[in-house]
Amino acid sequence: MNDARNAAAHPLDNPALGSLTGPHAHFAERRGRVLRYPVEVSPWLALPDVPDADDWADLAALVGPGGEAPLAGFNGATPEGWELTFSIDGVQLVDAGLAAAPDAEAVRLGSADVPEMLDLVERTRPGPFLARTVELGTYLGIRRGGALIAMAGERLHPPGWTEISAVCTDPDFRGQGLASRLILAVAHGIRERGETPFLHTAAENTGAIRLYESLGFELRRTTRFLAARVPEHLADGQAVGAR
Repeated sequence: MNDARNAAAHPLDNPALGSLTGPHAHFAERRGRVLRYPVEVSPWLALPDVPDADDWADLAALVGPGGEAPLAGFNGATPEGWELTFSIDGVQLVDAGLAAAPDAEAVRLGSADVPEMLDLVERTRPGPFLARTVELGTYLGIRRGGALIAMAGERLHPPGWTEISAVCTDPDFRGQGLASRLILAVAHGIRERGETPFLHTAAENTGAIRLYESLGFELRRTTRFLAARVPEHLADGQAVGAR
């Protein structure tokens, strides 16, 4: 096996694939070597480390003509004729000494809390959070006066690792350290399972990166989040591969 394939062997290099072939396999919708979460759970799809023309054809069939395929951590070329709808440079950070601890004010959130969680996400835009995202792992929140004002939870789950995601605080309650407390509380639960926390954020989000590093995360690698639109007109059985 060549060096490039060896370099891609770490589970965090293709975390969506590691999740959907590992602890989140029960969510996986598959066509050939391409996997995805149900669309109401998570938008991410997973390609093999080195996709070929058949993989792109399977992805096109899974998403459908004109559909959008969000890909986490994919750094290769998209096929000819596929429109790149967004591309964001990101960073991946891993636990390098978090002071993880439970939080007395944090409460477990579940399906009954989803309307409030979606409302908080709509106001704060922490990243993808959908009607069934709460099923991916533990979500913790802090309430004041009965209202949900901050939350954080678990998303991608490659073997031995769990991503902390959906970290958000109501604008009226920022500056009180609520996000930090929830990150450390979610990390505590991950550590209790014998796993290691990690997270992603946009490379330009320098304020968040400074916060995460102050808590005990360190940069593991730079990455990219992108989405590509499948061409509207594909002949039946056409192999749609990068050229």
